[in-house]
Amino acid sequence: MSDPSAAPRFALVAADTEEARAAQARLQARYGGVAAEDAEIIVALGGDGFVLETLHRYIKRAVPIYGMNCGTVGFLMNAFGEDDLPARLARAERVVLHPLSMTAHGTDGGATDALAINEVSLLRQSRQAAKLRISIDGVVRMEELICDGLLLSTPAGSTAYNLSAHGPIVPIGAPLLPLTPISAFRPRRWRGALLPNSVRVAIDVLESAKRPVSATADFTEVRDIARVEVREDPSIALHLLFDPEHDLEERIIKEQFQP
Repeated sequence: MSDPSAAPRFALVAADTEEARAAQARLQARYGGVAAEDAEIIVALGGDGFVLETLHRYIKRAVPIYGMNCGTVGFLMNAFGEDDLPARLARAERVVLHPLSMTAHGTDGGATDALAINEVSLLRQSRQAAKLRISIDGVVRMEELICDGLLLSTPAGSTAYNLSAHGPIVPIGAPLLPLTPISAFRPRRWRGALLPNSVRVAIDVLESAKRPVSATADFTEVRDIARVEVREDPSIALHLLFDPEHDLEERIIKEQFQP
Protein backbone atom coordinates (compact mmCIF):
# COMPACT_ATOMS: atom_id res chain seq x y z
CA MET A 1 0.00 0.00 0.00
CA SER A 2 1.37 3.42 -0.94
CA ASP A 3 1.90 6.15 1.66
CA PRO A 4 -1.22 8.38 1.68
CA SER A 5 0.95 11.37 2.61
CA ALA A 6 2.51 11.21 -0.87
CA ALA A 7 -0.81 12.14 -2.47
CA PRO A 8 -2.32 15.62 -2.66
CA ARG A 9 -5.01 16.55 -0.14
CA PHE A 10 -8.36 15.43 -1.51
CA ALA A 11 -12.05 15.83 -0.76
CA LEU A 12 -14.74 13.27 -1.50
CA VAL A 13 -18.04 14.49 -2.96
CA ALA A 14 -20.90 12.28 -4.08
CA ALA A 15 -23.97 12.41 -6.29
CA ASP A 16 -27.30 12.14 -4.52
CA THR A 17 -27.68 8.41 -5.12
CA GLU A 18 -27.53 5.50 -2.71
CA GLU A 19 -24.57 3.93 -4.51
CA ALA A 20 -22.50 7.12 -4.58
CA ARG A 21 -23.26 8.05 -0.95
CA ALA A 22 -22.35 4.56 0.24
CA ALA A 23 -19.08 4.69 -1.70
CA GLN A 24 -18.29 8.09 -0.19
CA ALA A 25 -18.85 6.75 3.35
CA ARG A 26 -16.58 3.75 2.77
CA LEU A 27 -13.79 5.82 1.25
CA GLN A 28 -13.97 8.45 3.99
CA ALA A 29 -13.76 5.73 6.64
CA ARG A 30 -10.70 4.30 4.92
CA TYR A 31 -8.81 7.42 3.82
CA GLY A 32 -10.31 10.40 5.58
CA GLY A 33 -10.04 13.44 3.35
CA VAL A 34 -10.33 17.19 3.81
CA ALA A 35 -13.02 19.81 3.27
CA ALA A 36 -13.60 20.71 -0.37
CA GLU A 37 -12.36 24.29 0.13
CA ASP A 38 -9.01 22.95 1.40
CA ALA A 39 -8.58 20.19 -1.19
CA GLU A 40 -5.99 20.03 -3.94
CA ILE A 41 -8.12 17.43 -5.75
CA ILE A 42 -11.87 16.83 -5.68
CA VAL A 43 -12.84 13.16 -6.00
CA ALA A 44 -16.32 13.09 -7.56
CA LEU A 45 -18.35 9.90 -7.09
CA GLY A 46 -21.21 9.55 -9.56
CA GLY A 47 -21.65 9.70 -13.32
CA ASP A 48 -20.75 12.10 -16.12
CA GLY A 49 -23.54 14.50 -15.16
CA PHE A 50 -22.22 14.78 -11.62
CA VAL A 51 -18.68 15.43 -12.87
CA LEU A 52 -20.06 18.30 -14.97
CA GLU A 53 -21.89 19.65 -11.91
CA THR A 54 -18.67 19.40 -9.89
CA LEU A 55 -16.62 21.18 -12.56
CA HIS A 56 -19.17 24.00 -12.59
CA ARG A 57 -19.28 24.19 -8.79
CA TYR A 58 -15.52 24.63 -8.43
CA ILE A 59 -14.88 26.49 -11.67
CA LYS A 60 -13.49 29.59 -9.92
CA ARG A 61 -10.95 27.54 -7.98
CA ALA A 62 -9.82 25.49 -11.01
CA VAL A 63 -9.21 22.56 -8.66
CA PRO A 64 -8.62 19.27 -10.54
CA ILE A 65 -11.53 16.82 -10.57
CA TYR A 66 -10.96 13.06 -10.41
CA GLY A 67 -14.17 11.21 -11.16
CA MET A 68 -14.93 7.64 -10.12
CA ASN A 69 -17.87 5.96 -11.77
CA CYS A 70 -20.86 5.29 -9.55
CA GLY A 71 -23.33 6.15 -12.33
CA THR A 72 -24.52 4.70 -15.62
CA VAL A 73 -22.40 6.31 -18.36
CA GLY A 74 -19.06 7.35 -16.95
CA PHE A 75 -17.29 8.48 -20.12
CA LEU A 76 -15.54 11.23 -18.13
CA MET A 77 -14.94 8.90 -15.18
CA ASN A 78 -12.28 6.55 -13.92
CA ALA A 79 -13.22 3.02 -12.91
CA PHE A 80 -14.43 2.79 -9.34
CA GLY A 81 -12.09 1.05 -6.93
CA GLU A 82 -11.48 1.41 -3.21
CA ASP A 83 -7.87 0.20 -3.10
CA ASP A 84 -4.87 2.54 -3.06
CA LEU A 85 -6.79 5.73 -3.85
CA PRO A 86 -3.98 8.10 -2.75
CA ALA A 87 -1.54 6.42 -5.15
CA ARG A 88 -4.05 6.64 -8.01
CA LEU A 89 -4.45 10.36 -7.40
CA ALA A 90 -0.69 10.88 -7.24
CA ARG A 91 -0.11 9.32 -10.66
CA ALA A 92 -3.25 10.57 -12.42
CA GLU A 93 -2.75 12.45 -15.68
CA ARG A 94 -4.32 15.85 -16.29
CA VAL A 95 -6.54 16.96 -19.19
CA VAL A 96 -7.29 20.67 -19.57
CA LEU A 97 -10.68 21.74 -20.93
CA HIS A 98 -11.92 25.17 -21.98
CA PRO A 99 -15.67 25.83 -21.76
CA LEU A 100 -17.94 27.59 -24.20
CA SER A 101 -19.22 31.02 -23.23
CA MET A 102 -22.85 31.65 -24.24
CA THR A 103 -24.82 34.88 -24.33
CA ALA A 104 -28.51 34.25 -25.02
CA HIS A 105 -30.61 37.27 -25.99
CA GLY A 106 -34.29 36.82 -25.23
CA THR A 107 -37.19 38.10 -27.29
CA ASP A 108 -37.98 40.32 -24.27
CA GLY A 109 -34.66 42.14 -24.69
CA GLY A 110 -32.90 40.48 -21.75
CA ALA A 111 -29.56 38.67 -21.94
CA THR A 112 -28.26 35.63 -20.06
CA ASP A 113 -24.61 34.56 -19.83
CA ALA A 114 -23.64 30.96 -19.09
CA LEU A 115 -20.78 28.51 -19.51
CA ALA A 116 -20.96 25.08 -21.15
CA ILE A 117 -18.42 22.32 -20.66
CA ASN A 118 -20.24 19.93 -23.02
CA GLU A 119 -22.29 21.96 -25.48
CA VAL A 120 -24.61 24.86 -26.19
CA SER A 121 -27.80 23.58 -27.78
CA LEU A 122 -30.79 25.31 -29.36
CA LEU A 123 -34.08 23.44 -29.46
CA ARG A 124 -37.54 24.17 -30.80
CA GLN A 125 -40.16 24.82 -28.10
CA SER A 126 -43.29 24.00 -30.09
CA ARG A 127 -44.63 21.58 -32.67
CA GLN A 128 -43.14 23.71 -35.47
CA ALA A 129 -39.54 23.37 -36.59
CA ALA A 130 -37.10 26.14 -35.76
CA LYS A 131 -35.75 28.51 -38.40
CA LEU A 132 -32.19 29.62 -37.70
CA ARG A 133 -29.59 31.82 -39.38
CA ILE A 134 -25.93 30.96 -38.71
CA SER A 135 -23.09 33.50 -38.73
CA ILE A 136 -19.41 32.79 -38.14
CA ASP A 137 -17.20 35.73 -37.16
CA GLY A 138 -19.82 38.14 -38.46
CA VAL A 139 -20.25 36.42 -41.84
CA VAL A 140 -23.59 34.74 -42.56
CA ARG A 141 -22.80 31.17 -43.54
CA MET A 142 -26.33 29.80 -43.68
CA GLU A 143 -29.28 32.08 -44.33
CA GLU A 144 -31.89 29.60 -43.14
CA LEU A 145 -31.69 26.25 -41.40
CA ILE A 146 -35.01 24.52 -40.73
CA CYS A 147 -34.50 21.94 -37.99
CA ASP A 148 -35.42 20.66 -34.55
CA GLY A 149 -32.30 22.33 -33.21
CA LEU A 150 -28.59 23.00 -33.45
CA LEU A 151 -25.67 22.50 -31.09
CA LEU A 152 -22.08 23.66 -30.75
CA SER A 153 -19.91 21.24 -28.81
CA THR A 154 -16.55 21.24 -27.10
CA PRO A 155 -14.18 18.35 -27.86
CA ALA A 156 -15.03 16.87 -24.44
CA GLY A 157 -18.72 17.13 -25.23
CA SER A 158 -18.39 15.72 -28.74
CA THR A 159 -19.05 12.21 -27.42
CA ALA A 160 -22.26 13.27 -25.65
CA TYR A 161 -25.31 14.96 -27.23
CA ASN A 162 -23.25 15.83 -30.31
CA LEU A 163 -22.56 12.15 -31.01
CA SER A 164 -26.22 11.27 -30.49
CA ALA A 165 -27.07 13.88 -33.13
CA HIS A 166 -24.58 12.17 -35.51
CA GLY A 167 -21.92 14.84 -35.09
CA PRO A 168 -18.20 14.03 -35.35
CA ILE A 169 -16.08 12.94 -32.38
CA VAL A 170 -13.22 15.39 -31.81
CA PRO A 171 -9.99 14.47 -29.96
CA ILE A 172 -9.47 16.49 -26.78
CA GLY A 173 -6.34 18.24 -28.04
CA ALA A 174 -7.86 19.30 -31.37
CA PRO A 175 -8.57 23.06 -31.73
CA LEU A 176 -12.00 22.35 -33.23
CA LEU A 177 -15.66 22.81 -32.32
CA PRO A 178 -18.35 20.65 -33.97
CA LEU A 179 -21.47 22.51 -35.11
CA THR A 180 -24.18 19.89 -35.56
CA PRO A 181 -27.82 20.17 -36.68
CA ILE A 182 -30.55 18.22 -34.92
CA SER A 183 -33.00 16.63 -37.38
CA ALA A 184 -32.32 19.11 -40.18
CA PHE A 185 -35.18 19.44 -42.69
CA ARG A 186 -33.70 22.11 -44.98
CA PRO A 187 -31.04 22.00 -46.26
CA ARG A 188 -31.72 18.30 -46.05
CA ARG A 189 -28.18 17.10 -46.72
CA TRP A 190 -26.34 19.49 -44.39
CA ARG A 191 -24.59 17.50 -41.68
CA GLY A 192 -22.85 20.34 -39.85
CA ALA A 193 -19.36 21.82 -39.77
CA LEU A 194 -16.06 21.59 -37.91
CA LEU A 195 -15.01 25.06 -36.85
CA PRO A 196 -11.73 26.46 -35.49
CA ASN A 197 -12.00 27.02 -31.75
CA SER A 198 -11.15 30.70 -32.22
CA VAL A 199 -14.41 31.57 -34.00
CA ARG A 200 -17.45 33.41 -32.68
CA VAL A 201 -20.71 31.76 -33.63
CA ALA A 202 -23.98 33.70 -33.74
CA ILE A 203 -27.35 32.06 -34.29
CA ASP A 204 -30.41 34.18 -34.99
CA VAL A 205 -33.89 32.77 -34.50
CA LEU A 206 -36.12 33.57 -37.46
CA GLU A 207 -39.86 33.89 -36.89
CA SER A 208 -39.28 33.66 -33.13
CA ALA A 209 -42.89 34.48 -32.22
CA LYS A 210 -44.27 31.70 -34.40
CA ARG A 211 -41.40 29.25 -33.92
CA PRO A 212 -40.03 29.75 -30.36
CA VAL A 213 -36.60 28.35 -29.50
CA SER A 214 -34.77 27.71 -26.22
CA ALA A 215 -31.01 27.70 -25.62
CA THR A 216 -29.20 25.51 -23.10
CA ALA A 217 -25.61 25.71 -21.86
CA ASP A 218 -25.13 22.53 -19.81
CA PHE A 219 -27.49 23.22 -16.86
CA THR A 220 -28.65 26.72 -17.80
CA GLU A 221 -31.74 26.95 -20.03
CA VAL A 222 -33.12 30.16 -21.53
CA ARG A 223 -36.56 30.13 -23.13
CA ASP A 224 -37.83 32.27 -26.02
CA ILE A 225 -34.53 33.46 -27.43
CA ALA A 226 -33.92 35.79 -30.36
CA ARG A 227 -30.16 35.34 -30.74
CA VAL A 228 -27.34 33.30 -29.23
CA GLU A 229 -23.64 34.10 -29.36
CA VAL A 230 -21.10 31.41 -28.49
CA ARG A 231 -17.32 31.23 -28.30
CA GLU A 232 -14.71 29.17 -26.53
CA ASP A 233 -13.29 30.93 -23.48
CA PRO A 234 -9.54 30.16 -23.29
CA SER A 235 -9.19 32.23 -20.10
CA ILE A 236 -11.00 29.51 -18.13
CA ALA A 237 -9.14 26.23 -17.65
CA LEU A 238 -10.87 23.17 -16.20
CA HIS A 239 -8.80 20.21 -15.07
CA LEU A 240 -9.87 16.56 -15.20
CA LEU A 241 -7.68 13.75 -13.88
CA PHE A 242 -7.52 10.25 -15.36
CA ASP A 243 -5.72 7.04 -14.54
CA PRO A 244 -2.89 6.59 -17.09
CA GLU A 245 -4.38 3.35 -18.39
CA HIS A 246 -7.80 4.96 -18.93
CA ASP A 247 -6.95 8.36 -20.39
CA LEU A 248 -9.59 10.39 -22.20
CA GLU A 249 -7.72 10.55 -25.50
CA GLU A 250 -7.67 6.75 -25.66
CA ARG A 251 -11.39 6.58 -24.91
CA ILE A 252 -12.20 9.04 -27.68
CA ILE A 253 -10.15 7.07 -30.23
CA LYS A 254 -11.71 3.81 -29.06
CA GLU A 255 -15.23 5.27 -29.28
CA GLN A 256 -14.76 5.93 -33.01
CA PHE A 257 -14.24 2.22 -33.70
CA GLN A 258 -17.26 0.94 -31.81
CA PRO A 259 -19.55 -1.27 -33.95
